[in-house]
Amino acid sequence: MTPKEYKKLIKSMEPKSPLVKDCIFAFVIGGLICTLGQLVMNGYSALGLSEENAGTATSMTMVTLSALLTGFSLYDNIAKYGGAGTLVPITGFANAIASPAIEYKTEGFVLGVGAKMFTIAGPVIVYGVSASVVYGLIYWITTLV
Repeated sequence: MTPKEYKKLIKSMEPKSPLVKDCIFAFVIGGLICTLGQLVMNGYSALGLSEENAGTATSMTMVTLSALLTGFSLYDNIAKYGGAGTLVPITGFANAIASPAIEYKTEGFVLGVGAKMFTIAGPVIVYGVSASVVYGLIYWITTLV
């Protein structure tokens, strides 16, 4: 079999990706998650919390909800349809931390949960903090001039 024939064979066997449908689902699911977050924030504001405190409480609520849905294996089902729509909001970050922790819990709290908890989210945290330090230094230097 020539490389061209092999490439054609592989191309015929790979699953077709419904790109438009996937984008619509990601948009809708991500939008629903953000709408839920806005509803939660409006509820906290209606209870008398300031905008800043309502935002903090909303973040905590959405992270908790995401971790619970991950623990009950429901977040993965939502992500099957929502794709990137479930990754972008804060709930996706909570899922990225809770999922490995749950997966490795059988190895114990130190070598399992503690060591594997940040395997996915760890690089995001490291590079996010590093970038914010660099940007902060650039901002500070430009304000000195």
